[in-house]
Amino acid sequence: MIGPEFFANIDPAEIARASGETLGMVGASLLLSLALGLPLGVWLSVTSRQGLSPHPLLYGLLSFGVNVLRSIPFVILFILLIPVTLALVGTSLGVKGAIPPLVLGAAPFLARLVENALREVDRSVIEATQALGASKRQIILHTLLPEALPGLIAAATVTAIALVSYTAMAGVVGAGGLGDLAVRYGYQRFQTDVMVVTVVLIIALVQGLQMLGDALVARVSKK
Repeated sequence: MIGPEFFANIDPAEIARASGETLGMVGASLLLSLALGLPLGVWLSVTSRQGLSPHPLLYGLLSFGVNVLRSIPFVILFILLIPVTLALVGTSLGVKGAIPPLVLGAAPFLARLVENALREVDRSVIEATQALGASKRQIILHTLLPEALPGLIAAATVTAIALVSYTAMAGVVGAGGLGDLAVRYGYQRFQTDVMVVTVVLIIALVQGLQMLGDALVARVSKK
């Protein structure tokens, strides 16, 4: 049986602070990742061989860059970007210092998911829009993106969940949040109760994000 004494090392204020930091990192980095990853994913889709404006060279360069960034483990990427992070935000520690590497790690991941979602749009719908004389910009904004909206929401949900795990890894190198709490107290000080609580909170956050994403997908799919 687990009694109250099992949670003797739990500091509610510290847990609340770490949870707030994790939510801040996930929220800010997700918004910035959407701002970068969505246009990048559209470019990948449009310039691909089956896209609206096939451009093998540009697609190859974009695809190579995305694959390179996706292949670097996040902890290594975090360390490699320390000089860039210092130049951008003035620190490589805490929530502020975690945002640049989180965005650079998540945006290429999201871009590839966006490309795949756009690829699933029925070609006949696009061809019908083209037959009506719509420009490529109009096709992208009024046909391609709306038709792919459920897939785009699912891509954002997967990215948000990936960011939760990224923030946990970022905690190992001083980014703060629940990951930092788990490492400093749960691992280094052998406080099992802190480790258990942080893991439960991370699982709850992931479940909440997935449920929210599923609800949004179901809602837009009915329209």
